[in-house]
Formats: sequence, structure tokens, C-alpha cells
Amino acid sequence: MRDPNMASVIELSHENLVLNRIERRLILMMAHIIQRKISISTLTELVPQRHREIFASKVEPSLNSTARYNRNRALVIIFHMLGIQPSLISQFLLYSPCAVRRFIRWFEQEEYRRLFERPKRRAKWLRQDLKSELFRILHAPPSEYGINRTTWTIDLLHDVLQEEGSLIGKNTISRMIRAEGYAFRKTREVLTSNDPEYREKLQRITRTLRRLGPLDRFFSIDEYGPFSVRERGGRRRVRRGVKPTVPQYQISKGYLIITAALELSRNQVTHFYSKKKDTKEMIKLLHALLDQYWDCRRLYFSWDAASWHSSKEFLAEVKHVNSLSYRNAHQSPTVKLIPLPARAQFLNVIESVFSGLSQAIIHNSNYKSVNEAKGAIDRYFSERNDFFRKHPKKAGNKIWGEEQVPSYFSVSHNCKNPKFVRLSAVR
Repeated sequence: MRDPNMASVIELSHENLVLNRIERRLILMMAHIIQRKISISTLTELVPQRHREIFASKVEPSLNSTARYNRNRALVIIFHMLGIQPSLISQFLLYSPCAVRRFIRWFEQEEYRRLFERPKRRAKWLRQDLKSELFRILHAPPSEYGINRTTWTIDLLHDVLQEEGSLIGKNTISRMIRAEGYAFRKTREVLTSNDPEYREKLQRITRTLRRLGPLDRFFSIDEYGPFSVRERGGRRRVRRGVKPTVPQYQISKGYLIITAALELSRNQVTHFYSKKKDTKEMIKLLHALLDQYWDCRRLYFSWDAASWHSSKEFLAEVKHVNSLSYRNAHQSPTVKLIPLPARAQFLNVIESVFSGLSQAIIHNSNYKSVNEAKGAIDRYFSERNDFFRKHPKKAGNKIWGEEQVPSYFSVSHNCKNPKFVRLSAVR
């Protein structure tokens, strides 16, 4: 005899089996619609008559849209038109049931604009309230927020904003800062002069150079060193994987100081070696230039504000060589002093020559003695002078490729190496 309870269980399982078959068919149909195996014309026939006009004007364009936002909403509406339950649509499209029911409600209430047109949200980085909050924090030092730093970073700004309840991403913070014209930049040291008479002295130099006659000579004067003669490092070409090294502690083979004068109109360098930087060496250079340029009318000396360049003893010697009796006796030119502004070594053109000398002769050197180093330096200046005598209009780094800037006076020049690489001076 058949158990009545067992019969009810069989009937219930049979009903579930039928439902599962219907769901499988519906899921297969939805998959075919997504895969476009069912044409638009077939879909139009499947859609109820009352919805065909809305399907053609609103749903079909959204279904063919490349935007996933519009296409998925159109699928929800199509499945609803075909009589599929919202729960099955939600499971198939991986939408929340609330979202599916909301889309269906908008469709039934004919709120098509709300359904298919994505609302244009204002970008977060354009919101004035968030921008004001960010720059309120940015304009205050980090110490006011208990941060032991002197400058802000994007990460720190993000953390402080988050603590104060403003949820802004790091990319949004960076975009806000850039949009306002701000940027994080590393501070660079710049060459500046604090001379109160900077403009007056500069105008005097430029005016003198403009009025320089054929028998006038303008000299840029300075000293190079002292530097020790030992193995030096520098940029060199090596095989890949090879790292050149230089011993940190070395026994010096001697020291050199170069006292030199660069004549700007002819690009000729006069140099000799000194034991120290003092007034006597300046007087020695003065007489050397007077002897070399005896046939000129006037010599202009331009140098930095070192003490031995303007000592009483040197000024007295300049006054002596400019006296009428001395000039008549030695047939020498007049000497004029035009000093550079204080702390304006970047205007001293001979620094450009020293930079080229350093890169060509001193870097990567390992001279055996002081005399060998002197020989290399003498050859460098000799070759340079010969070159500029043959090519007086082609001077500077364009041809030689070694000097920092061309050898002529310009306010915009930085004659020193911009990396501030100088040989360590011996004190």
C-alpha cells in the first residue's frame, strides 16, 4: 500500500523539477540574448505589444550601447518584459534584488531618463568644500597636527584629512594641488650676490666692455686651488659592470695654486704658479701683464672681492705704475680696476676656463709629481691660446666642449660648475 506521506514528497519533488526546467530554459534564453544569438527582430516579436514602442525608442539603443552601465539596465528591462522574475534576473546578472526592483519600478513609472541616462557627478577634485579643507591643512605646518616633519607629503595630507572626516583619495589630493598651480619641488641652492651696489658695479663692467677700444684689454682674474697632486676620480668610460674606485686616503705628492688672467677680447690666458694667495702674487701678476701687453693703451682688471685683490699695498702699487713718471720710463699702459660685485663669482668668466681645465686635466688624473702636473696644465693653456689665436671668433664650449660657458662676459652666465664640484681646498 502506498504511503500518503511518500506520495506528497514525490509530488513536491516533481513540482520542483518542473520549476528547475523552466528556470534552465529562461537562463538559456537570457544567455542567448546577451550573446546576441537572438536577433533584435525576434526580441521585438517576443516583447508584448504594449511595450514594443518603448523597446524600439529607449531599450534597444541602450542595449546596443558600448557602456556597460546602459547595457545591463536594458537587459533588466528586456527580461522583465519577457516575464522573468526579478529574483532570477538578479541572480543571472549579479545585480542586487533591490537594484533590479528599482529599475523595474522606474520603467513602470516611465522614468526613462532616470533609468537610462547616467547622472553626471561632479568630480571630487572640483568640489570647493574639499579643496578648502585640503588647503587649510596644507598652508599650516605639519607640527600643528602633531607630525614631526617640516614639510607635507601626499600620504600625510591623506591621513590628516581622513582623521578629520574628509575621505579624499591620494590621486584626488595630488590633482587638487596641481590644479591650483602648486607642486612639490626640491629646493636648489642658487648663486646670488648680496652686494648693495650690485647693479651699479654690473653696469660699470658692461659699459666698459661696450666701449672697449682696439688698444684696450679687459682681464678676468682669479686663482685656482690650492689642490693636491694625487690620484683623482671623475667620469670615465669603462666596461659594463666595472666600477672605478679611488683610494680615500692618499699621500699627497705636492700642492699647486694657479694664478691666471683671461683676456676677454682675445681669449688668451696668462698664468703662473704661486705658493699662496696674497698681495705679492697679485703684484707679480700686475707686472707680468704690463710686460706682456706693453703696447696697449689701457688694461682693465676685474676680479672678486678677495682681501688681497684690494689691499693697501696692491692699490699703492697700481697707483705707482699709473704715475706719469713710471709710464714714461717703462712705456706701459694705464691700469684700471673694475671689481666684481661681492659674492658674484658666477660672473667671473675665468671660472669657465678653470672648469674646463679641471675636467680635461685634473679629473681622472694620477700624475707622478708636481712637475708632471704643471707640464699638463701648461700644455692645456698653450693649446687653448693657440687655438683662439687661429680662431678668434670661435671661442667657448661650442668648439672645445670642455668649458662651462663661452668665454665672453654675460649677465646670464654661470661660469662655475652648476653641480658645485670643486676640488677640496687645503686650509
